[in-house]
Amino acid sequence: MKFFRIDLLTLLISLFILNSCKNEDTAGFTFGTKGTLSGLLVDTATVFTKTTTDDSVVTTGIAKCPLGYFNDPIFGITQSDLITDLNLPGSTAYTLPPGSITIDSAVLILKYASGFYGDSSAASKYVVNVYQLAQRQGDNSVYYNNIVFPHQSTILGSTVTGFKPKPNTKVVIDSAVSGKKPVPDTIAPQIRIPINQSFIRNSLFNASAAQLASNLIFKNNVKGLYITVDQTQSTGEGGTMMFEGDSLSLNVYIRAASGTVIDTTVVNLPILQHTSYIHNIRSATLQNAITNKTSVTDSLVYLQGLAGSRVKVSFPYIDSLFSHRNVGGANNIIINHAELVVTAIPPPGPSDIPGYLAPLPRLNLYELDISHQRIELPDAYGLSTESAVAAFGGFYPPPGYGKIPNTYHFLVTSYIQNLITNKLVDYGTYLAAGNIADSTAIDIAPTVQVAARTVAYGGYVNTLGAKNSAYSMKLNVIYTRIKK
Repeated sequence: MKFFRIDLLTLLISLFILNSCKNEDTAGFTFGTKGTLSGLLVDTATVFTKTTTDDSVVTTGIAKCPLGYFNDPIFGITQSDLITDLNLPGSTAYTLPPGSITIDSAVLILKYASGFYGDSSAASKYVVNVYQLAQRQGDNSVYYNNIVFPHQSTILGSTVTGFKPKPNTKVVIDSAVSGKKPVPDTIAPQIRIPINQSFIRNSLFNASAAQLASNLIFKNNVKGLYITVDQTQSTGEGGTMMFEGDSLSLNVYIRAASGTVIDTTVVNLPILQHTSYIHNIRSATLQNAITNKTSVTDSLVYLQGLAGSRVKVSFPYIDSLFSHRNVGGANNIIINHAELVVTAIPPPGPSDIPGYLAPLPRLNLYELDISHQRIELPDAYGLSTESAVAAFGGFYPPPGYGKIPNTYHFLVTSYIQNLITNKLVDYGTYLAAGNIADSTAIDIAPTVQVAARTVAYGGYVNTLGAKNSAYSMKLNVIYTRIKK
C-alpha cells in the first residue's frame, strides 16, 4: 500500500480488485496525542464508464491553432485546418511606395507553439497548401470547430516538397535591409510558405485606389486564406502541429526603384482574425465505443483532444454502498478521502499503440448542472494555485515518477460527500482532455489546443462472477462512521 499525506491525514491508496460488492477495511489516523480515529476503506465501489463525443468549441481567436492531418491507428483520422483574414498594412488606408515595385517574395509565416502530436519520424513528411477563401469571415463573428469554410481550388502557396515539423528548431533566413545585401538572421521556430506573387500583385500593388483606401473593401475583395495539410502529397501517419494565433502574418519583400534609388523593404499584411476547422473520421473502434448502447459500461474508454471524445463516469451504487447512513435521521458518514483512479494504456501497449502516441498530459473531471452546463466539482472549485490544482489531480505522471505508473488521480472527497448526503445530484460527470498550458487553474471547457489522446481502462464488465481487472477505473474511499 502507498500512503499520501494531505493536511493531517495519512491516506491509504492502493491498487485493489474491483467488483460491484462492498469491501471495507480499517485504516487508523493518529491526531497528535488525542487518540486515534478509525476509518474504513472502500476500494470496490462500482464505476460505470461510457465513451461519448465531446462538445463543440469556439475556435475563433484561440491562442494555439491546430493544423494537421493525422491518421491515428486507434482513433481514426483527424484533420485540422486554419482559416484567416488578410488586412492592409496597418489595417488602414495604404499608400503604395513611390517608384517601380518589384516583388522579391511573399511568405506566409506560421510560428510554432508547443504541443505537436503525431509521428515526427522521417516517415512523415508534411505538405501545407494555402487557398483563397470563397467567402470571408464576418467581423467579430464567433465560429465553432465544426464550421465548414468553402475555398477556391487554386493553390496560392505551398511547401511543395514537404517538411518534417521542428517546433523547437530556430530558422535561419536572409533579412532584407534597406540599401544593403541580405544578411543571415536566426528567428523563432516557424514554417514559411511561399505565396503566389501574382495574387499579391493583383490584390495589393495593382489594386484600385478604392480598395487601398479602405481595409473593409480590401478584406471583401481578398476574403482571406484557407490553410490545410495536403493529405495526398504528405507521407506517413502525420500529426497535428500547433501555431501561435497572435503571430500569424504574411510578409511581402519588395524593391521599390525611384530613379537611381532602390529601397528594399518588407510590407506586412497582418492577420487579425483566425479560426480552426476540425474534422474527424472516426475509426470503427471509436465509433462502436460511442454508439454502443448494449453494455452499461465499457472495459476500454477513449479520450481525445481537439474536442474529439470524452468519457461519462457514474457511480450507480453509491447509495447502497452507504446504505447504513442517516441513522436516527442524521447523516453519520464522513468521507475522509475519496479518489478516482484512471489507468491509461501506455505506448506500446496491449493494443499495439505506437510509441509516439503518448497519453494526454492532463485530464479534466467535471460535472453538469441541472441545465446540463459544465461546472467544476466541489473539490476543484476556486482553485488558483499550482499546488492546489496539483492536489485535485488529473496530471499524467512523467516516466519514473511514483510507484503507480500510467495513472491519473482525482481528489473527489467533497463530491462523494455531497452525493451521499443528497446535497448534489449527478446530472452527468465527465472525463475529458485538459489544457496543460495553465497549471494554476481548472479549465473545464472543451479544448482544441491539445491534440493528444488516451486509451484507458474503464469500468470492467463483470460476467459470470469474474473479478474486475486490477487496472479498471476505480473509486477509493476512506470514510468514518460516527456512532450515535
